[in-house]
Amino acid sequence: MPLPPYARGYEGFDGTVGRTGADSSPSWPASVTAPSGAPNIVVVLIDDMGFSDIGPFGSEIDTPHLDRVAESGVRLTNYHTTPLCSPSRAALLTGLNPHRAGYGFVANADPGYPGVRLELADDVLTLPEILRDSGYATYAVGKWHLVRDANMSPGRTRDSWPTQRGFDRYYGSLEGLNSFFHPNQLVSDNSVVDVEEYPEDYYLTDDLTDKAVSYIKDLRAHDADKPFFLYFAHVAMHGPLQAKETDIAKYRGRYAQGWDEVRRSRFARQLAAGLFPEGTQDARNVLGGFEVPSWDSLTDDQKDRFARYQEVYAAMVDSIDQSVGRILDTLDELGEADNTIIVFTTDNGGTAEGGAEGTRSYFAEFAHVQDPEWVGDTPHDPELIGSAQLGVHYPRGWAQASNTPFRFYKGQSYAGGVRVPLLVSWPQGLPRAEGDDGVRTEFTYVTDLAPTLLDLAGVDRPGERKGLSAKDFDGVSAAGVLRDAAAGSRHTEQYTEMTGNRGFYRDGWKLLALNPTLLDPGSDIDAPTWELFDVRSDPTELNDLAGEYPEKVEELARAWDEAAWANTVFPLLGNQVGARRRPDEERYTRPVRLLAGTPTLERYRSSRLVAFRNWSAEVELEGYRPGDEGVLVAHGDPQGGYLLYVEDGRLHFGYNAYGVYRDLDAGPVPSGATRIALSATVVPRLRSNFEVRIDDTPAASVEQIQLVGMAPWTGISVGLDARGPVAWDLRERRGVFRYTGALRAVTYTPGPVSTPAAVVEAVEREYELIAD
Repeated sequence: MPLPPYARGYEGFDGTVGRTGADSSPSWPASVTAPSGAPNIVVVLIDDMGFSDIGPFGSEIDTPHLDRVAESGVRLTNYHTTPLCSPSRAALLTGLNPHRAGYGFVANADPGYPGVRLELADDVLTLPEILRDSGYATYAVGKWHLVRDANMSPGRTRDSWPTQRGFDRYYGSLEGLNSFFHPNQLVSDNSVVDVEEYPEDYYLTDDLTDKAVSYIKDLRAHDADKPFFLYFAHVAMHGPLQAKETDIAKYRGRYAQGWDEVRRSRFARQLAAGLFPEGTQDARNVLGGFEVPSWDSLTDDQKDRFARYQEVYAAMVDSIDQSVGRILDTLDELGEADNTIIVFTTDNGGTAEGGAEGTRSYFAEFAHVQDPEWVGDTPHDPELIGSAQLGVHYPRGWAQASNTPFRFYKGQSYAGGVRVPLLVSWPQGLPRAEGDDGVRTEFTYVTDLAPTLLDLAGVDRPGERKGLSAKDFDGVSAAGVLRDAAAGSRHTEQYTEMTGNRGFYRDGWKLLALNPTLLDPGSDIDAPTWELFDVRSDPTELNDLAGEYPEKVEELARAWDEAAWANTVFPLLGNQVGARRRPDEERYTRPVRLLAGTPTLERYRSSRLVAFRNWSAEVELEGYRPGDEGVLVAHGDPQGGYLLYVEDGRLHFGYNAYGVYRDLDAGPVPSGATRIALSATVVPRLRSNFEVRIDDTPAASVEQIQLVGMAPWTGISVGLDARGPVAWDLRERRGVFRYTGALRAVTYTPGPVSTPAAVVEAVEREYELIAD
């Protein structure tokens, strides 16, 4: 029977509808399914790992599982990425140049321009969104760093969180870095994991791998056929460097030879494997301001300490390889290894952020520029390097070894910052022809990964997102290069820009310039001194041909300018980009009353209450009773923080100055006391005077270094010292030491920023650059 004209809700229904089921016929919408035989896709992205740190690219570190991937697939030796983390991740997941995706910098600032909006816009499609709409299950594990830190707290937009950007499930850290033993905050899907204390044997890489394996097993238990996309973005190798003792022990003593010999031996293996053309020269120490002393010139004490840093680094690379092995083993068990695309790469080159000496107090290293007496490397026992008690980073000599055979580091547009390893394996779909050694030397770029994977999977890219015309890919498929060693690259030119460092590649020529203000703060950022290299014959960028080919310099400089305008690169903000925030973040500096039982406050929200300013925290008790004890308030972890606690009837103020802990006994707590207050008053040289009061009576005072930049790392907790301990010995004795008395709330009252503006800007700029 025909539907009456006033019937509603049947629009688009393809069946028939009568008054009863007997005279009706059902219809169901077609299910979205992936193309027949579509492969699984696993992308493993490492953080801050250089070109030569895995076996297939010349390393001495044991990476048998990555060796297996290389043996069944291809090694791309001329693959380029961006110089920093968030831009690379955005480019990988969107196929867009980083500025067009909104990520001309790391997602810890907000300068207020289109190229550095640091949130994904509504017209930006992501690889997981495309794959999910094409019948894939999609999972993300690990580091995200595509959401501004101001949007990591409840009540803020989640538009750039993983599950809003195409992933069915997510587990990991939204931050740019984290502790490997005491993460400050982990997120599962859209919610913070409410953990107070991590297990004694906890290690972040293992935790992330457990979750990745469980996602795959869970899918296969419910659906035998649906292909999946797993984006496994490791927090390693970003500092602070920390590893399990069992992994460190494997490498104990293996780096006494020093960084010069390691770089020499890695380069020899690279040449023997045919990764570079005959005649390629090692670019060690062709740096200008970032030189590394010869290993033989170091003292015995330095050699011993510096070698320990690299032992930890090697142990972390080994741990990543073990993680890859667990994924491969799971695929083997499921019988799906042959029809799974494995991609392994890193977000940028090795980092020089550890400085010339390295550091055992990670966050202190990034504020020392303000005070010549600042201790950026607290002289802890070298035996603790790599342990949960310290946050460390290696000296830049090891970064040079990591980036063998190139020069410069993460953050810079020279090869050391942007040329990184790429492995791609798909035994069923990309079998190697007889005689093919799997080495590919054609230029490819990070924006090529998304279109390449869609091409291999047989999935088309839609033209719209949420009713908006989606931005077109900037990358191109490199499937032809993967299949055929003789194929040429379709990606023939590419700009780069990061904090004023810039470059342009076209048909084997590469134009490069450092930000002029790095060497002369008074210089013009828009007046670069260009260098020109023919990277076909000079892949390590040693022979500057700018004087010989001025017309080529002019051509490529003009092309860079045009590309910059076409990709929202302008305005050039240089090192100022990291010191800018949007005005509405002022809300984070208002007083807040934290009730007992409030979950641990997010890191950035917590920092805005205390950073660079006078502030106070007042603890409200319902009347102290003899025998009440425990932590009243804590903010931070082993990398830096403070806490108030009561033990044996006495009040203590503990302060962890970037790993140097001091406990101040503030005296007995009178019975019936209702208010305990801590106040901080800024004094010169990036320090504060702290005063503790019980009710209205002064109890203790002390001057301490301000905790700035990324410290305190773990946010504020009320009534216990959650997650990473501020006071290591106290944690070992009392655990999180939950307060046993009647604690009502802790009120934070931020005062004005009293640290000089120039100091604030310099410190903020410094730490934003390493927060990726």
